[in-house]
Amino acid sequence: MSSPEIASLSWGQMKVKGCSTTYKDCKVWPGGSRTWDWRETGTNHSPGVQPADLEEVVKKGVQTLVIGRGMSEALQVPPSTVDYLKKNGIDVVVLQTEKAVAEYNALAARGVKVGGVFHSTC
Repeated sequence: MSSPEIASLSWGQMKVKGCSTTYKDCKVWPGGSRTWDWRETGTNHSPGVQPADLEEVVKKGVQTLVIGRGMSEALQVPPSTVDYLKKNGIDVVVLQTEKAVAEYNALAARGVKVGGVFHSTC
């Protein structure tokens, strides 16, 4: 199963190819996507992305996980979250969201089993 292309990104809106839903924040993985609801894990801009935010995507067997920190990079990614991914043998890329989406799409186009979590506002 391939990772779906992110078809569009603008402030507060993301579209994934083959999906009719418009996301504010989203998770993507080989074969699927869904809303990234921060309330599920109590996530806030600081301390930021927690391992619990990534477990679902990690379980999909991704080789690389791309994290989009927001348009102004307000969303933090603590070292413990990066360590969690590395301990699971997953390459991690942390970028501003527009750059993160470009990197994710490039990896997906090359057939890499890539997943992502993306914040589309601040």
